[in-house]
Amino acid sequence: MGLAKLNQLYREVILDHAQNPRHHGDLTNASGTLTLRNPTCGDVINVSVLIRDNQIADVTFSGTGCTISQASASLMTTVLIHQPVDQARQLILAFSHLITGQPISEQLEEQLGDAALVGSVAEFPTRIKCAALAWHALDNLLAQKGVGNHD
Repeated sequence: MGLAKLNQLYREVILDHAQNPRHHGDLTNASGTLTLRNPTCGDVINVSVLIRDNQIADVTFSGTGCTISQASASLMTTVLIHQPVDQARQLILAFSHLITGQPISEQLEEQLGDAALVGSVAEFPTRIKCAALAWHALDNLLAQKGVGNHD
């Protein structure tokens, strides 16, 4: 795909997810909830996850922030819902590598789907924290002892 087409696709996906976020709101029966802040940009993201049988049954986010943080959070939810916890954590790590300019496998990039487009923020170091905020929140929740054991 040409660079111009890739840039256009990036803009379309990011704007769509920022303006029409998926899985936005609160999760009343959450296994865990965490709020993270990015003081550099003013982003505040609250992530809630419901774990059943060691799988992400649901994940939502709320909060305020820049287009990148909101779109990235929305994309995260679409990629990680219904993933086993271990697989979700692998995808979170792959996303982290991608946005910091580190290579990831073609298979992981395919599994990230449209979220892989956010990897272009690696060219803009000040935007990396914006893109990573929700993903870090969810990874912290999944890493907490006992979160994966809820039924």
